[in-house]
Amino acid sequence: MELDPSQLLLKRTITVKAVVTDRWKEEAQAQLQKQIDRLDGQLQQLEVQGHRTVRDIQQQHSGIAVTELPPQVRQQIDNVQIQVNQQKSQLLEQKNQILQQLQQVQTVQLGNEVNQGQIDSVFPIGIGDNLVKKLQVEVLLEDGIVREIRGEL
Repeated sequence: MELDPSQLLLKRTITVKAVVTDRWKEEAQAQLQKQIDRLDGQLQQLEVQGHRTVRDIQQQHSGIAVTELPPQVRQQIDNVQIQVNQQKSQLLEQKNQILQQLQQVQTVQLGNEVNQGQIDSVFPIGIGDNLVKKLQVEVLLEDGIVREIRGEL
């Protein structure tokens, strides 16, 4: 792209939208389900690690009943459990958000347009160009294929 001296190259963010099709729904649901499965795995791993850490702390003081452990050891165990619960809560919140997205995907009507994200683009601008119009560009996809470019390139 050759520019004359009165032009600049600027960067803009372009909104990418997709037309909802059966294929789009299937792919979106599969992607969200993978995220849910990943979070479930992380939750299980967190539980195992938490139990293992508590067990290791207790084994360092084997022969002592749990109720007889020194206060600092009980505090250490409590801190591990608090940390595990906080991380568990964060993962469950993420899972809940994904489940809500999954429900939205299932209920969205075929033919509707949904936001897929954004991409960056470089464009030339010169004297007399309408900057606002050049910044308002969208790309519409249907099953991954560009169907329409909206706005002033």
